[in-house]
Amino acid sequence: MAKIGYIFASPHCDTLEADRRWMEDYGCVRIVEEQPFDEVERPQWNGLIQLLQRGDELVLSKFSNALRGSRQLSLFIELCRVRVVRIISINDRIDSAGILFPGTTAADVLAMVGSLPEEAVAMRRSAAHLKVLSSGKLTASKGKYASIEREQKIVSMYNDGISIDTIWRRSGFRSRSSVFRILNKHNIPLTRGRTSGPLGPRPKKPEEPQ
Repeated sequence: MAKIGYIFASPHCDTLEADRRWMEDYGCVRIVEEQPFDEVERPQWNGLIQLLQRGDELVLSKFSNALRGSRQLSLFIELCRVRVVRIISINDRIDSAGILFPGTTAADVLAMVGSLPEEAVAMRRSAAHLKVLSSGKLTASKGKYASIEREQKIVSMYNDGISIDTIWRRSGFRSRSSVFRILNKHNIPLTRGRTSGPLGPRPKKPEEPQ
């Protein structure tokens, strides 16, 4: 029988440090921490579930921090019931043994179940956003503001001496010509490589004699 903690280290959650201390004070012999980059596969969570044994206690930061929907919640509760695993959720204030949080009511449990899908979606989006930022790519978002912001970043990178190839890879554009188009649009003199000065319109191809 072991006390094990699990935390998905999402930037969306602002109680992680307090939750770690709670788990340590409670006597967890191991605290499994999943990084946002593994949000899809979640190898730490899947490995932990497989290792749970009869009589273990699993301490969660929050149900929505560990589970991604009502179906997962149902399967998880059934698995813990079969294996006789005690579930403790710190921020939901739920203890399947009914000991730690005597003030928690059935209405509180139903509220947790009802809010789980929405909170799980927010957790997933937050992790995905962090992954994109860490990749160094300037992915395009919807809206005019996002387009202007990306153009400004491209101009700024070029003025900082970053190569066209690097700007192109980070911009998310399919071709380098899009980078040149933006630099030309903002009248940025091209002072590196084979081209210098702002790019003008492409000359028209001469018409072939009929």
